[in-house]
Amino acid sequence: MLNQIVLVGRLVRDFEVHLTDKNKKVATITLAVPRSFKNLEGVYETDFIDCTLWDTIALNTKEYCQKGDILGLRGRIQSRTIETDDKKQTQLEIVGEKVTFLSSKSKT
Repeated sequence: MLNQIVLVGRLVRDFEVHLTDKNKKVATITLAVPRSFKNLEGVYETDFIDCTLWDTIALNTKEYCQKGDILGLRGRIQSRTIETDDKKQTQLEIVGEKVTFLSSKSKT
């Protein structure tokens, strides 16, 4: 069985690395990933995909990347269950296992 995802997109915003209750470093980034086909109006739409980065990957990405940079991300999709008082909800998330810095936004 295989659970692997590869995304290439622009970093939508600068982000912060936070500490969890168990002292693990975590960051959530958003990648703008353009679709490879046009819609009915002839426009390429863009998907905005949230990805979670942990520990060293989060720190390195924070140090070397900024808003507008193009990143390649390899990771996995995982699900987690969130329970509230009245219902149970399953949420999917992308967990980055490797980030490749492809290009920086030009500084003009």
